[in-house]
Amino acid sequence: MRVFVTGGTGAIGRHAIPALVGAGHTVTALARTPAKATALADQGAAAVTVSLFDRGALAEAFEGYDAVVNLATAIPPMWRFMSAGAWAENRRVRSEGSAAVVYAAQEAGVGRLIQESVAMVYHDSGGAWIDESAQVDDYPLAQSNFAAEANTHLFTASGGIGIVLRFGWFYGPGAAHSEQLLAMARRHVGMVLGPPEGYVSSIHVADAGAAVAAALHAPAGTYNVVDDEPLTKRDYVEAVAKAAGSDLWVRGPGRGALLFGDALTSLTRSLRVSNGRFKEATGWAPRHPRAFA
Repeated sequence: MRVFVTGGTGAIGRHAIPALVGAGHTVTALARTPAKATALADQGAAAVTVSLFDRGALAEAFEGYDAVVNLATAIPPMWRFMSAGAWAENRRVRSEGSAAVVYAAQEAGVGRLIQESVAMVYHDSGGAWIDESAQVDDYPLAQSNFAAEANTHLFTASGGIGIVLRFGWFYGPGAAHSEQLLAMARRHVGMVLGPPEGYVSSIHVADAGAAVAAALHAPAGTYNVVDDEPLTKRDYVEAVAKAAGSDLWVRGPGRGALLFGDALTSLTRSLRVSNGRFKEATGWAPRHPRAFA
């Protein structure tokens, strides 16, 4: 297939590009700087410079492509999660950007669209397993994800094949938040965000990239892309410490993080998410079955 990728130099994109190229696809991606264009070329992809919000220019760029993969995000560093203003650009990318991508893909006659989303949109379910039929929670930080998902469903309703991939917490090379947690662990501090017995569903960025390539052959719909073995938050922080080669002297804030409400709710809830539907639809399986293993 001829595949066009937005967000191709981001956390997932830098792994999705080689996965797509390795699967034999012809890949083009957005690049906002010459350095990013060079990085894409080194991975075997062509680079195009165009605004994510320019519908007309995107439609021209998408001409002749079989699929568009929208991985564009602007998620702030973890230490800025408490600032509402820090999320403004990500909201614009997820809502206005995804709308522009869908419009352009329709105008260009693209048949398939893959949209990145997150598994943190589900309600806290304690220790119960969560599949794609589970109830979601329309909290403030989730709204832009729902906007991107809704735009993808509109693409399907217009006759295309729209795929939403709800990813777990990213970790691995290029995953900024996991690198921040590792840096803290090296200073003997472990971040337990929410009740220690709650669950974290994560995904290695290389497995996420492979999932993007696999999604080119999935039916339209929404899929969870997570590892096989969600960890409790207690076990997750210990896994981070082990990966950092460090003993933890401080663990927190635990349940105290719940006091920050919606600002941290995506990180404090318990989410034991199943990847069964995506596995069955595509044959994909994570090479890293549990976080930091």
